[in-house]
Amino acid sequence: MDDGSKKAYAVAISVQLVYTGMFVISKAAFDHGINTFVFMFYRQAAGSLLLLPLALLRHYRSHARSSMSPWMLLKLFICALIGITFSLNLYHVSLKFTSATVASATDNSLPVVTLFLALLLRMEHVKLKSWSGVAKLTGVVLCLAGVLVIALYAGPSLSPVNHRRAFASHGSGPSGANVATRSAWVKWTFLMVLANTMWSLLIVLQAPLLEECPDKILVTAAQCVFSTAQSFVVAVVAERDFSRWKLNFDVSLLAIFYSGFVVMGLGYYLQAWCVEMKGPVFLAAWTPFCFIFTMFCSSFFLGEIVHLGSIVGAILLVGGLYSVLWGKSKEAKIEPCKEVTNKIDDLMDEKIKQNCEEIEEEQGQGRGRAMSAPPDEQM
Repeated sequence: MDDGSKKAYAVAISVQLVYTGMFVISKAAFDHGINTFVFMFYRQAAGSLLLLPLALLRHYRSHARSSMSPWMLLKLFICALIGITFSLNLYHVSLKFTSATVASATDNSLPVVTLFLALLLRMEHVKLKSWSGVAKLTGVVLCLAGVLVIALYAGPSLSPVNHRRAFASHGSGPSGANVATRSAWVKWTFLMVLANTMWSLLIVLQAPLLEECPDKILVTAAQCVFSTAQSFVVAVVAERDFSRWKLNFDVSLLAIFYSGFVVMGLGYYLQAWCVEMKGPVFLAAWTPFCFIFTMFCSSFFLGEIVHLGSIVGAILLVGGLYSVLWGKSKEAKIEPCKEVTNKIDDLMDEKIKQNCEEIEEEQGQGRGRAMSAPPDEQM
C-alpha cells in the first residue's frame, strides 16, 4: 500500500470521527436544554461566517465571469429551505427525543434514500435482469427493514459503558433517549428518516444546479446563508423568549462551534478531498464506522442505553448500504466496457460500410470499362 492510499484511509476514518463528534456533542447540547431551533440558527450562522468569505475569495481569485442569476438564487433558496432548514430542524428535534446511536444508524440510509429518490425522478435506472439492479433493489428493501426494526423493536438493553455522564450538568436526569416513551420513539425515528429523505432530495437536486454553477463552495455558501436567514425566522417563531437565546460557556457553545466550524470546515474539506482521491463509493463504504464510534461514545460520554433493536436495525441498514454500493460499483465497471464495445461496433460498421463502398466502386468501374471496350474485345 502506497502513501497516497494510506492517507486516503486515514482521511476516511477522520471524516467518520468528525461526524461522530457532531452526533454526540449535539445530543449533549440538547440534553443540556438548548432549544433545537435556536441551535440550528447559531450553527448555520457560524457556518456562513466560515464559508462565505472563503467562497467569495476563491470566486474573485479564479477571475470567474459568471454570476448567479435571480432564477438561480431562487432555486438555491428553495433547496436550502427544503434540504437544510426543514431537514436539519426536523433532524435536531428527532435527535433530542431519540439517541445519537439512532441518528448515526439512520445516516447509513442516505445513499439508499438518494437512490430511491433518483429512481422516482427518473435520474437513475434499475435493470432487474442484472445483478447490479437486483443488488440496488435489495439495498432499498434492507434499508426499509432496518428503519422498521429500529422504530418498532427495542429488545434487551445494553448497559452503558460509563454510568457517570461526561457532559451532564448538575442535577440533570437521564438522557432524553432513555426517558422517551415507545410511541414517541417510533414517531421521532420515522421523522428522522423523513429528515434524511429531505437531505437526500437536496443531494439529488444539487446535481443540475452544479451544472449551471460549477463553483461548489459558492453554491454551498449561498445555501448556508439562505438557511441562516430561514432558520432565524423559524427560531423566532419557536422560541420568543430571547433570554433563552443567550449562550454560556458550556456544551451548547461547544456544539455550535463544532458543528459550524469543525464539521462545515474541516469535515467537508476532508470529505471532498477523499471523494476526489478515491471516489464517493470509497467514502460511503466507511459510513458504518461512524455508527460504531457513535454507539461507543454515546454510551461512554452520555450514558445512553443502547437497545438490541437499534443494533439489529443498524446492521440491516449497513447491509442495504453495501448492497447499493456494490450495485453502483458493478454498473461503473460495466458502463466503460459497454462504451468500448459500442465504439468497436461503430468502427466495425464504419469499416464494413467503407469496404462495401469500395467493392461497389470497383464493380462500377469494372462495368464501365466493359461497356467502353470495342465489340471484338467484348466478344
